[in-house]
Amino acid sequence: MKVAIFGAGTMGSGIAQVFAAKGHVAMMYASSVASAQRHRDKLAASLNKRVAKGKMTQEAADDLMSRVVVEEFDAAADADLVIECVAENMAVKKELLGRLDAICKESAIFASNTSSLSITEMANGLNHQLVGMHFFNPVPAMKLVEVIAGANTPAELVEFTKNLSIEIGKTPVVVNEAPGFVVNKILVPYCNEGVCVLQEGVASAEDIDIAMQLGANHPMGPLHLGDLIGWDVVLSIMDVLYHETGDSKYRANVLIRKMVRAGKLGIKSGEGFFNYKK
Repeated sequence: MKVAIFGAGTMGSGIAQVFAAKGHVAMMYASSVASAQRHRDKLAASLNKRVAKGKMTQEAADDLMSRVVVEEFDAAADADLVIECVAENMAVKKELLGRLDAICKESAIFASNTSSLSITEMANGLNHQLVGMHFFNPVPAMKLVEVIAGANTPAELVEFTKNLSIEIGKTPVVVNEAPGFVVNKILVPYCNEGVCVLQEGVASAEDIDIAMQLGANHPMGPLHLGDLIGWDVVLSIMDVLYHETGDSKYRANVLIRKMVRAGKLGIKSGEGFFNYKK
């Protein structure tokens, strides 16, 4: 299968890796060919580190990378599966899918890696069928894929996506469209509540996270988790949950907005509620 992945950042590179590892051709796209090539080079460097640590053979790494390619936009016309994982913004996603809808072959399947947005709205006006295929970060390590059915997603496409997820080594759960789906509807408010506790002065950031790790057996606390996800993404999902439901329990804490405005997004910016700068 030829898979075109639009958005070659952390998520897109990870998706490319898992498909290529299972014998599929993964075409990586970014804002430019040069940008996509830089992400491909980062993926190659990451695999080389695994080789150096004895976690992967050089032959396996070279074989995988031989199927990760960087192409011009129009090369997606021949893709069997198109996965978008661009910014979590409905207008941006719809604009990209509209451009792809005009050039891709009729049999191509469209999938969105959205973490919270409506598949039904995204599919509006497209000739191609769309399904949600929500991977989790880091993609190679995380086993879950949420398979999201929009109001007009055919049952056979949902079944195909379930089987494809299994084929690439993931465990799918089928989700009927709802804001935030399953994981983020539960998990992102957890991050938001951690910020509320911090803002109220109940405990320090370090102690809030320790409390949830040792008291609730969570692998990481809400503040480090938000740093990992990115507070811009947390804010975006909280806003979707709030605007779609009108429920005040999904109102984002104002401190998150301040952090995002300050560029303190978490690990990817080097600083969030903890400092990651070397």
